[in-house]
Amino acid sequence: MSPTSIVAYLVLFASVGFVFVFAALFVGWLLRPKAPSPEKLETYECGERTVGSSYLQFDLRFYVVALVFIIFDVEVAFFFPWAAVFGKAVQITAPGMPKVVDGALTGRSASLALAPPVAERLGQLGVRRPSLPDPAASAASNSQTVATSARRLALAAMADMAVFFAVLLVGFAYVWSRGDLDWVRALPGPRAQPVNRPKAAAAGSAG
Repeated sequence: MSPTSIVAYLVLFASVGFVFVFAALFVGWLLRPKAPSPEKLETYECGERTVGSSYLQFDLRFYVVALVFIIFDVEVAFFFPWAAVFGKAVQITAPGMPKVVDGALTGRSASLALAPPVAERLGQLGVRRPSLPDPAASAASNSQTVATSARRLALAAMADMAVFFAVLLVGFAYVWSRGDLDWVRALPGPRAQPVNRPKAAAAGSAG
């Protein structure tokens, strides 16, 4: 599929979704009954009767917890495509997957060539023209080189992901150490001064 076809499908999908949503809203606006009343205009929250004004100030802790949740939610969303892409390098290192085959099987004049599954995964990893590391070497040597390179790529991707995760953990530890995740945060107050005992009581206890 060409890039132009992909863009055309995306534009078509977005256009259909846009038309569908706004057409449904427009039809609902035309057909729904209009009978406003003071009770209908009240603030509605989960079917409960409202208490007080809707213009009230929320605690900042609501937003802090929401931001921390979004950060880790986006982090998990990044992990899925990351693992899906670089997991292909792990698949190449699988012992059961042939790395090198006879060139005649792939329609090439060379005696050896990359196995089609390996060449396909290397192409998905961004290698434009996957080829043998050393055409003059043996099949075992080329297979070992391909497996070693794929293993190094998988380890590099894992280390990169670990650094990304560690940066988020540092921020999470900082927020946690400040007590921003505590729902009721203890504020530092004035220290209680020791109560001075009366001199007479102190003298009596000394005697």
